[in-house]
Amino acid sequence: MKKVLFASTALIATAGVAAAEVNFSGYGRFGIGYAEDRAETTTVTGPGADGLTGTADDVTAESSAETDDAILVSRFRLNIDGIAETDGGVRFEGRVRLQADENSANGEANEAGLNGARFSVIYGGLRVDAGNVAGSFDNLANYYGNEVGLELFAGQYSGVDYSFLSYDSTGSGSNAVFFQYAVGDFSFGASYDQAQTTTVAAGGTTSTTTDGDRWDISATYVFNNITAAVAYGQTDGGSGSDPSLTVLTLGGEWGDFSGTLFVADDATEVDATDGTAWGLSAAYNLGAATTLLFTYGDGNADEDLQQVAIGAIYDLGGGASLRGGIGVNDCDTCDSQTRADFGAQFNF
Repeated sequence: MKKVLFASTALIATAGVAAAEVNFSGYGRFGIGYAEDRAETTTVTGPGADGLTGTADDVTAESSAETDDAILVSRFRLNIDGIAETDGGVRFEGRVRLQADENSANGEANEAGLNGARFSVIYGGLRVDAGNVAGSFDNLANYYGNEVGLELFAGQYSGVDYSFLSYDSTGSGSNAVFFQYAVGDFSFGASYDQAQTTTVAAGGTTSTTTDGDRWDISATYVFNNITAAVAYGQTDGGSGSDPSLTVLTLGGEWGDFSGTLFVADDATEVDATDGTAWGLSAAYNLGAATTLLFTYGDGNADEDLQQVAIGAIYDLGGGASLRGGIGVNDCDTCDSQTRADFGAQFNF
């Protein structure tokens, strides 16, 4: 009887969306992750001079405790896409993502949760996204290059410190708009994020609100086996501060080899992070279902993170693979840290 009731309920639910389409996709991954001198940081906020919590003069203290360097790492990601198309060929889409990751600080499991929704309108070469969207940098061809590791813990972009608009897999994201138009071998993108920053004065009696609008634009051109892309973005930081980022990427494929180059003007307007960032990555198909990966990223500012890593992917077929990598994180003002991981990933 339970099976009959379940089947009847499923038919009723399906009938309700017969004129549209609902798709499920995603992946799962699990394995072992190693981070040298892994530490868990705890933040505690207490009352300041006024003896009250929740006011502007609250005191925040951080404490760190060492935990196991090697932990069980995992992720389950499920994309839920609702799709409808008009008689005129205009496609409407809505997406939410259900995702669960481990706590990278201590290896404990986190609960799965839905993120903010993204809405899309697509017609021909035009696409407009609204809500929890990825901006021009997040969508830029070859920005991420060939990332290394089961957790993708290293990339050619590691020297970039500018905070650009990106898709949020586990939170609400920025309520923004992204526009993209493609014609032939050329595509153009732009995004705008309307935001404000509020600063509360001591005592919590007055506050100052300034614009924090963030926008970016991009252009991409594909010729033969080479893809060139450039993007520029800026944030209205208030008080005369307008941090910006300019990125140029090149990527190409030559038989079993593919590679990318990355260079950026990371104008954060903060001495410790302001400067130039650069990187490169490569992938080589050895045959026998094995691909080797390499990535390098750096920058000339004191706090720019340098990453060097190598990795491999072994294709098991059916959307499953074994993946892993090893690399080093370093910067002028921090201690060197070795990272490594290995595990399995399956796509569905």
